[in-house]
Amino acid sequence: MKEAIQPKDYRFVVFADEQAKFSFLTRSTAKSEETTKWTDGKEYPLVKIQISSASHPFFTGEEKIIDTEGRVDRFKARAQKAAALRSTLGNKVTKAKKEAEKKAAKADK
Repeated sequence: MKEAIQPKDYRFVVFADEQAKFSFLTRSTAKSEETTKWTDGKEYPLVKIQISSASHPFFTGEEKIIDTEGRVDRFKARAQKAAALRSTLGNKVTKAKKEAEKKAAKADK
C-alpha cells in the first residue's frame, strides 16, 4: 500500500445517536468541535449521527412480516365472490331476455 494516502490522525471518537440514546467509542479521523465524557472518565471528541444500528430497522432486525397466505386467501375469496355475482347477473339477463321474447311472441299473435 502507498504510505502517503493513508490518514495518520486516527484517534478515539464517540459517535452518538441522540434519537435512540445510543453511543459508541471507536477510532476515527472524523473532525469534531464538541467533546463528551465517556464511561471510562476520559473526554473524547463527539460526532452526532442521525441513524445508527440502534435506530435503523435494517440494522435492528425489526421488519414487517407480510402475511402472504392471508393475502392469497383474501384474493381467492374476492374472485369467488365476483364469479358468483357475474353468474347471478348473467342469470338475470337471461331471464329478462326470455321474458322479453315471451312478450314479443304474445304481441305477435
